[in-house]
Amino acid sequence: MDNGPAGDASSGPVKIAVDLLGGDDAPAVVVGGALQALAVDPGLRLILVGPPDAADAVIRALSPADRERVELHAVSGAVAMADPPVRAASRETSIRAAAHAVAVGAADAMVSAGSSGATVTAAVLALGRSSGVRKPPLAAWLPTVRPGQETLLLDVGGSMDCTVAVLQTHAGLGTAYWSQHTGQARPRIGLLSVGREPGKGDRVRRAAEKAFAATDGFVGLVEGDDVLLGDRADVVVTDGFTGNVLLKGIEGAYRLATVGVDGASHGMARAAVMLGVPGVVVVCHGAADDGDLASGIAEAARLARSRRDGRAEHTRAGQRIRAERDVRAEQEQEGNR
Repeated sequence: MDNGPAGDASSGPVKIAVDLLGGDDAPAVVVGGALQALAVDPGLRLILVGPPDAADAVIRALSPADRERVELHAVSGAVAMADPPVRAASRETSIRAAAHAVAVGAADAMVSAGSSGATVTAAVLALGRSSGVRKPPLAAWLPTVRPGQETLLLDVGGSMDCTVAVLQTHAGLGTAYWSQHTGQARPRIGLLSVGREPGKGDRVRRAAEKAFAATDGFVGLVEGDDVLLGDRADVVVTDGFTGNVLLKGIEGAYRLATVGVDGASHGMARAAVMLGVPGVVVVCHGAADDGDLASGIAEAARLARSRRDGRAEHTRAGQRIRAERDVRAEQEQEGNR
């Protein structure tokens, strides 16, 4: 994930709640990622949410001065990858406690490498949804063959099933986030399907294509390879099931092509940003390494600073307007049936 887009915020103080128990290799990789992030960003403060012994591993590795930048929120409960997302409803789990810290203003953002479903559940329960948003999506930046250009793909796991109205809301949220990230006003929006020709895809995709026709910047249907080519769309919209499958397939191919002699993949950070909630939530891949966690924390800090400094105020207003417009459009469509 690129942490230096146009209009990047300053490095002023910001506090991030980090879920120590989220991820396949937690807490070790979370500890490593936290240390990397602290070393790079002097304005970063962390709330380490989880067991004291894991937090101590971070604190012991810091200088006495830097230890003041870290605090512990002791929680013992974890949400395993195999657990149902509803497990995150318990405030005794690290993922829900991290979301609660954002909700009460103790933290400016949260980061977790835990289950996507559990993270979405925890964030929605703690923060609620933005006006008009039914299913908050996860959005991921993917590299393209064009130097310096990325494609925003959403949803990549926030909600498995989508209606036409939800896909339209995703498009509005993605457009606002893309504009904030790039500093540009009007992205090209594509709807992911099995072909570029009009009418391709399942019933939902065909209906969504018609509904998207009046959307500013809509270029039509796009295929999976368009995500990485970058010459057709800047924002690619789909449901969370399809997006997650595509994302993990791309990650596997990227790893195959770029694996180093140390056996680690380089250059493609594995993190997504949750849109459609009134707070900053970054979800790292369950198989994330130290660098991925550090990148996720850095992105959370950048977004939190942007919100605090007021540069995202117009973005949130635009999200609400688009979401409410989409809901009204769906209601009108249902009334005409």
